[in-house]
Amino acid sequence: MLCRLCNSDRMRSILDLGATPPCELFLTERALDLPEVTYPLHLRLCEDCLLLQIPALITPEDTFTDYAYYSSFSDSWVEHARLFVVSAVDRLGLDDTSSVVEVASNDGYLLRHCAAAGIRCLGIEPSRNVGAVARDRGVPTLTAFLDEDLATRVRTQHGPADLVVANNVFAHVPDLLGFTRALRTLVADDGWLSIEVHHALNLVRLAQFDTIYHEHFQYYTVLSATRALATAGLAVVDVDLLETHGGSIRIWARPDAVGRVPTRRVAEVLRREEAAGLHDVDGYLGLEPRARAVRQQLLRFLLDCRARNRTVVGYGAPGKGNTLLNYCGIRPDLLEYTVDRNPYKHGRYTPGTRIPILDPRQIEKDRPDIVLALPWNLEAELTEQLRYIGEWGGELVFPLPSLHSATFQPDSGARRLTT
Repeated sequence: MLCRLCNSDRMRSILDLGATPPCELFLTERALDLPEVTYPLHLRLCEDCLLLQIPALITPEDTFTDYAYYSSFSDSWVEHARLFVVSAVDRLGLDDTSSVVEVASNDGYLLRHCAAAGIRCLGIEPSRNVGAVARDRGVPTLTAFLDEDLATRVRTQHGPADLVVANNVFAHVPDLLGFTRALRTLVADDGWLSIEVHHALNLVRLAQFDTIYHEHFQYYTVLSATRALATAGLAVVDVDLLETHGGSIRIWARPDAVGRVPTRRVAEVLRREEAAGLHDVDGYLGLEPRARAVRQQLLRFLLDCRARNRTVVGYGAPGKGNTLLNYCGIRPDLLEYTVDRNPYKHGRYTPGTRIPILDPRQIEKDRPDIVLALPWNLEAELTEQLRYIGEWGGELVFPLPSLHSATFQPDSGARRLTT
């Protein structure tokens, strides 16, 4: 394996999660009697440029041509997108003469707010099904994967964009250098690029190993993202720390010619990364023992529930949940089923672990003792949505960053489980 940023062959093993199926390949009932293809899920670090990455064993076409994820099923994510548009309009002075392009625009969850504000916009979304939903909402959307040729055509036909948005896609591209050049082509010479991506600082420090799956090819610190963007003449000028996805970074970049001295926030985040040891190889080596500790704690809890005849079901069927379930070896004997708001997943089964996925109303019907929240990063949203399980004494449990349960009193937070 060679580093996809600097082509170095000095790759250090950081965390081996075994072999798992692609996290979004949910099984039909008919597929339960067929073999599943699994791929190694092995995180490595380039010792030269410090980019975290996994081998590109599947292609984006394998995952995103017909995709099971719809951004609008998360209320908090839609609100996050709305607030971003409001702030970007104010910060950049966007109006009806401006243009915004979003790469991996999904079901129009963000650009619909641009359209409502009268801002010219265009989505680039490879998944046919979710892109169709965006167009139904009035968001112009191209069904395509972004590459350099497409970026050139879009710039020629639609003009350069004052703002290019790339939320949770910079990790999804195996051709990192070509994709970064394509972003530069899309953005105007005096324009802005906004990238949101999970922060590798939290991945390592808090053992958020479930963010590792086959469609996430690389994992960024601000340092490694700055190095990647520089390959296409883009300079990082600002960064925001976000709570989304368990802790993300929003990187603001501009073409070198108009880039300026980065804000103090950039220097502060770089200092945090350096203090955590992430500007050196040794700082990454603690991830594996932390991930093992999370697995052991969760398994002890579920085995104890089974011994005490306490019913345990899941909430959500996200990609991160499938990494967690497979790494921990959790199957229907420990988690009877999980539920999801996305009707596409109903009647299907989680890849690898083959746990049934049902309609969320099943929880109220069955009244389980424990609900395990697989999208643990949505803790505030799920605690509010599932408050009703407290009516029968049900417990809402989050597996990360350490095992804990939510309380439903208005003024109390989460309490740590004793296991």
